[in-house]
Amino acid sequence: MNPKLKFIDRYLTLWIFLAMITGVLTGYLFPEVARFIDILSSGTTNIPLAVGLILMMYPPLAKVDFRKIPLIFKKPGLLLTSLFITWIAGPFLMFLLSILFLKDYPEYMTGLIIIGLAPCIAMVIVWNDLAGGDREFCAGLVGINSLLQVFFFSLYAYFYLEIMLPLFGIKGLSIDITIVDIAKTVGLYLGLPFALAVLSRIMLIRVKGETWFNRAFIPRISPITLYALLFTIVVMFSLKGAMIVRIPMDVIRVAIPLVIFFLIMFFLMFWVSKSLGASYKETATVSFTASGNNFELAIAVAIGVFGVNSGQAFAGVIGPLVEVPVLILLVKVSLYLKDKYFHPVSQ
Repeated sequence: MNPKLKFIDRYLTLWIFLAMITGVLTGYLFPEVARFIDILSSGTTNIPLAVGLILMMYPPLAKVDFRKIPLIFKKPGLLLTSLFITWIAGPFLMFLLSILFLKDYPEYMTGLIIIGLAPCIAMVIVWNDLAGGDREFCAGLVGINSLLQVFFFSLYAYFYLEIMLPLFGIKGLSIDITIVDIAKTVGLYLGLPFALAVLSRIMLIRVKGETWFNRAFIPRISPITLYALLFTIVVMFSLKGAMIVRIPMDVIRVAIPLVIFFLIMFFLMFWVSKSLGASYKETATVSFTASGNNFELAIAVAIGVFGVNSGQAFAGVIGPLVEVPVLILLVKVSLYLKDKYFHPVSQ
């Protein structure tokens, strides 16, 4: 029987909408609040947002038992296929969709490209559980994807933004970005919580035991991700309140390619993994891993590199607003496909 979403998780889309509205109204009606928040910055890094983004990343990383990463190597064909679709096909698909839909909006376009560069390592655990996926396989994929993001996200971002865009004839974006800029941002927003998560597991399990860590500590810190996400949205939209009032249609412009991306990636990975003879649990796990994105990291990189008032950051914060309802729908689709195409013995 599939786990039920807690009340606050079940209405996550509503909370995100309310956080956006709260932020917009605060920034629009009380511009002095936005100015005060903006003062709390160092370079392109806004301190309240930095705290919120780091807190967002810590709980999902702390949940990962990195000792389980070797388990995924027992299915080398499925693993390589998952990594190829997630890390090669996915970013390129988002790149093409960004150019197709947002070529006339270069900031949104680059923001969407950043979103497509890293698979989800947080909410994918929720979608996988709801769809009845393989938890250990999911933990392994989350672990290896976390490590790949720490070490290669900077190179990937530089490759797509500075090399691929000119190859497709898109110039004059004035991105002015270096690999060092991205590396510093990734190191702060992903490297720091990653290190804290690893230290937490080592120290707390040694002192309190693994059972306490999984049953007491993890449930206690899990809500931090959602609270930090909502806090970040309120702060970000308060800084952009006046602008958002003028550009409501831009939310739809960013949402359309995102929805297309989620649907293509889910059904592509689902079909390919089933064709490889994977069980339903494995199929569900790799499908949700491929279709979700690490919006926490995308928002952090967009803010750190381009600034909190950039179109890239705006595109990033639209991400979870779109992802939550679409992925909840895909959970239902996954369970329907399970009953239709998988025999009980293969599940």
